[in-house]
Amino acid sequence: MIDFTKHIDLTTFNSFCNKLQNKLSEALPGKDAHLKMASNVRLDELKFNSGKKPARLSSVLILLYLKNNKIYTSFILRPKYDGVHSGQVAFPGGRQEDEDKSVIHTALREAKEEVNIEPSKITVLGTLSDLFIPPSNFLVTPVLAFSECRPDFIPQESEVEKIIEANISFLFDESIIKRKILYVRNTKIDAPCFEVDGQTIWGATAMILSELKDVIESIS
Repeated sequence: MIDFTKHIDLTTFNSFCNKLQNKLSEALPGKDAHLKMASNVRLDELKFNSGKKPARLSSVLILLYLKNNKIYTSFILRPKYDGVHSGQVAFPGGRQEDEDKSVIHTALREAKEEVNIEPSKITVLGTLSDLFIPPSNFLVTPVLAFSECRPDFIPQESEVEKIIEANISFLFDESIIKRKILYVRNTKIDAPCFEVDGQTIWGATAMILSELKDVIESIS
């Protein structure tokens, strides 16, 4: 595995993305990776998730890009509102609409709307494992893509309070993996999380990152 803290040129980045694309076509860690970052509430939900109405399809975009010769990805901080994901750190994304041809199209459309990532300037590598989110009844497909340069980010004010950019080396820094007690909608949650740029990344986003970490670590 390459050292993500060091200088990474375009050739190295493209080679890494090619290897990552190949890995995505193989069997994925899926649930085993997700459970590493699952909260106590999520573990309980997994025991009692039968009988629910059909999940709503959705997707998020994980974009890898070069910035100052390092590989970065970006998150959004959602504003506080009366909803299940209020004030949380997430990847840009949302529910599939009737006009979307696929969940990949959904991720690209949502990323364009929310943070101005131009679909024509990125290359889709594949998808990680689907993840069901009980509070919102979403079945989320993480779409992985790359760009050789940093996008011209513009946050959609109604959906995005802040754009957070992070060198993906944070995935391999065990010192930023914590456990926190969170209070969400009057529920006490004991959750593993990543502490990035002063923000707590937990829940579905942390579970998705856990699988991405395992996939990257499997690249020789």
